[in-house]
Amino acid sequence: MELKKNNKVVVTIEDMGAEGEGIGKAEGFPLFIKDAIIGDTVEAKVIKSKKHYGYAKLEKVLSPSPFRVQPVCRFHRQCGGCQLQAMRYERQLLFKQDKVRNNLLRIGGFSEAEIDSVTEPIVDMEEPFHYRNKAQYPIGADKEGNPVAGFYAGRTHTIIANTDCALGRKENQEILETILAYMREFHVPPYDEKSGEGLVRHVLIRTGFDSGEIMVCLVLNYRKKTEERMSGKNAAFSHESKVSGKASFAAAVSSYLPHQEELLKRLSQIKNMTSVSISINIEKTNVIMGKEIHTLWGKECISDSIRVRDMTKADMAFTGEKLEFSISPLSFYQVNPYQTEKLYSLVLQYAGLTGQETVWDLYCGIGTISLFLASRAKQVYGVEVISQAITDARENARRNDITNAEFFVGKAEEVLPSFYDSSDILKADSAMRHPDVIVVDPPRKGCDSACLATMLKMAPGRIVYVSCDSATLARDLRILCDGGYELSKVRAVDQFGGTVHVETVCLLSKKCPV
Repeated sequence: MELKKNNKVVVTIEDMGAEGEGIGKAEGFPLFIKDAIIGDTVEAKVIKSKKHYGYAKLEKVLSPSPFRVQPVCRFHRQCGGCQLQAMRYERQLLFKQDKVRNNLLRIGGFSEAEIDSVTEPIVDMEEPFHYRNKAQYPIGADKEGNPVAGFYAGRTHTIIANTDCALGRKENQEILETILAYMREFHVPPYDEKSGEGLVRHVLIRTGFDSGEIMVCLVLNYRKKTEERMSGKNAAFSHESKVSGKASFAAAVSSYLPHQEELLKRLSQIKNMTSVSISINIEKTNVIMGKEIHTLWGKECISDSIRVRDMTKADMAFTGEKLEFSISPLSFYQVNPYQTEKLYSLVLQYAGLTGQETVWDLYCGIGTISLFLASRAKQVYGVEVISQAITDARENARRNDITNAEFFVGKAEEVLPSFYDSSDILKADSAMRHPDVIVVDPPRKGCDSACLATMLKMAPGRIVYVSCDSATLARDLRILCDGGYELSKVRAVDQFGGTVHVETVCLLSKKCPV
């Protein structure tokens, strides 16, 4: 059977797709229906029909699922960020655990008995709202030309004007409203993607949950050449000068914004504001941040702490240990600090360190996982392709008085083979070539094949794989298990309440020779 476009049908939702769509059948024909959840009976309109399945738009919920709740955000259906907000949180957790399991079965080719025997319960969140310590808001204009901030509607670049996201910090709204009021008052033009004109493209807000420090970075389409900018050294108007009254905003820094001093004055009055900077990005690209960063007021970085938890205990109690991190506008830092403590502590548990091990941490970012490992290992080597992240990692090691962590700039698939294949004994000793543990935390695309091949050659006793995409995780686990490892533990960690995304930590152990 094939349904035609615009047909209206009544469907009972029997399953959920990987992206959170409800799946049901109309006269035996499968339909994917966004915003419908398992257990709903809905009226839907067919928007696309293929040979064996189709897509439909939710028109009306006729009989709500027992798992359906009233969404906190009134824009949840328009915004592409919270696909599961209408679903009871307990059911969200089951969806995510099933998503990981199904990918391991379907893509990884593992058996049900194998997966079920090694899977531990998902690590849940105490509070699935207001957990994000980082938010990037696009800036645009409404139909009247007024500046607006919000998020893109799903699969579009149309901005939904909303300064009060249910996942972000409450103070984000005050910050955004302050910036928008300034833009209206001084006629500061928002960026227009079609024309490439306008000045303010995005606003990045980062918050240290432990420190309370707030960073604001405005991404600007700033096209003036350096020599055309206001004369004077581009040094920050510091906290110290603000407090002492030794400087004024008007004389602070080079000017990138009209009436810049007024914006800085207003932002500085927001409680816990610590850093205001701009990022210059003149490229027509989906990349938000530019590489050129200038601090306009306050510190260049904010700080935050991540505490170690005992993941063997039911309450995941704090151990009393914690690490401090310096975070710049470009730093990769997990967006959910509460769950990050559990995620990294789980990595530490799976690594099984005794103080004698040599460890490689691949895709190490600013060294967050590396420094966790260094507290229990003999030596840790971190690899990251972004040079600024490695600078931050080294600074974070110094900040925590950690001397047994060394960091290298480069692609993991290039750096790792270079050490393994090196004939220079000074460059790579035996412990570097054959570490006890390798930890890998790649981007969504997973590990490069060259990286996986070298990991197998190095033959560590344990591999701890941290993944934000269970599909590429399953693919890579299959390669590692075919290369001589067995899957010992799997545990999902809910970092992103209300969304379809989930982190997964896996322990692989080297098979004993027969």
